[in-house]
Amino acid sequence: MRDVVSPSLRRILCVFPKYSPSFGTFEYAYPLTDGVQAFMPPQGLLLIAASLPAGWEVRFLDENIKPATDDDFIWADAVFVSGMHIQRPQINDICRRAHEHDLAVALGGPSVSACPENYPDFDYLHVGELGDATYELFRRLGRDTARPDRQVVLTTKERRDMADFPLPAYELLPLNKYFIGSIQFSSGCPYQCEFCDIPALYGRNPRLKSPEQVIAELDKMLECGLAGAVYFVDDNFIGNRKAALELLPHLVEWQKRNGYAIQFACEATLNIAKRPEILSLMREAYFATVFCGIETPDPDALKAMSKQHNMMVPILEGVQTLNGYGIEVVSGIILGLDTDKLDAGEGILEFIDQSQIPLLTINLLQALPRTPLYDRLKREGRLIDDPDRDSNVDFFLPYEHVVSTWRDCMGQAYTPEKLFARFEHQVRVTYPNRLQLPNGKQRLSWRNIKRGMTMLSNIIWHVGVKSDYRRVFWKFAWPRLKTGDIERVISVGLVAHHLIVFARDASSGQQNASYYSTRLRDMPVAAE
Repeated sequence: MRDVVSPSLRRILCVFPKYSPSFGTFEYAYPLTDGVQAFMPPQGLLLIAASLPAGWEVRFLDENIKPATDDDFIWADAVFVSGMHIQRPQINDICRRAHEHDLAVALGGPSVSACPENYPDFDYLHVGELGDATYELFRRLGRDTARPDRQVVLTTKERRDMADFPLPAYELLPLNKYFIGSIQFSSGCPYQCEFCDIPALYGRNPRLKSPEQVIAELDKMLECGLAGAVYFVDDNFIGNRKAALELLPHLVEWQKRNGYAIQFACEATLNIAKRPEILSLMREAYFATVFCGIETPDPDALKAMSKQHNMMVPILEGVQTLNGYGIEVVSGIILGLDTDKLDAGEGILEFIDQSQIPLLTINLLQALPRTPLYDRLKREGRLIDDPDRDSNVDFFLPYEHVVSTWRDCMGQAYTPEKLFARFEHQVRVTYPNRLQLPNGKQRLSWRNIKRGMTMLSNIIWHVGVKSDYRRVFWKFAWPRLKTGDIERVISVGLVAHHLIVFARDASSGQQNASYYSTRLRDMPVAAE
């Protein structure tokens, strides 16, 4: 039996579900690190934890790090869960375990906001962003934590202004266990790409935090033990260019004040290449990586998916422009488009060779609910609900051909020889353009030195000694080590190892061809 608590005070257990192995979560790199166990802190649930009524107790568990136990459920009065479509089996597993303890369970986040009908077993569904629905949920639980007789759906009508958001509750998590930190500056995107659900979920007019909020969050993350890098999870960092220009000088000053203790990364549309005033400030703030949803090098396909903004500058020229500011491009690529021909894979591999982008998330087209693509395919009768498929789209090309093309692209693009050659290209044309960082006390702290030496020794042992691609690795690493560029050996070694191992699994059919797929392929749930 749970401890009795005051009716006005509650104990809330926040549980974030485990991810399945994925190209973008880098779990194959974790054994090479200094104890990393998860990819990125869950921003949304951390924000909810920080918004709870004063006096309420909260316990936060990311099941990528540690599963919730019976003792955790016994402690709690109610359970909060959040997650994305790909985590659906794990989301439902948390609900099942909580109900074994007769706890009310509330689900929020992007998956339930898009598809509330997918979660019939939850007691409360929170549809939408932080706002009036959130506080109604708190009021209901404040009155009574018993499970309701039937499911209650609370939909946000009035969103809380992002300028009033509290600092996420980073103190509840071991930030040093994450591969990369995360922060949100804006929400929403002005574009309407056919396959994207962001405008429907979060709007086309980006809403913003103040620069002061962002700086306060960065300060808090450092205080809580973050090291390495921080990713701006904004749907489009330049969705509001004026706001980005206002924020960047604050980031530059913060980096100077903190000795460039971390590097930044973000997601932005490729037309950022036409904004030298933004790119120049990003270089000064030490943005090292930008994810650009290039999707396809085919202009006709870009028009068909309403992504003409990718053609505002020639794609290869745009990539070269970003490289010129020391920014490495990461790209999204989609297979299974209506415009794809039988030789679409050859075109993608040729683009990879031409662009020399090291990391590309090659992914099968998936029709997400609340997107123009989903609505169009539904009208055309081309949505397929089959758990044995990696995509819910009825492609114009044969399904097996599309999957085979994906496997072939993964296998060829991520051979050790080709991948390290692309990183070698970055060493020559991109990294020299980065800001030359001072070797201050923050970067040369004992903690950073110990962390770096631990990762270097792990990489040398697991990759340089034990791996079957060690000769390729040493061809890249030895010249760097001789010049003292240990940081480069570590960063490339970590990422490359994950990509190579994942791609081998993918090319042999052991990974899902769509990273949105919930196909049951050894889907992990938390240990009992």
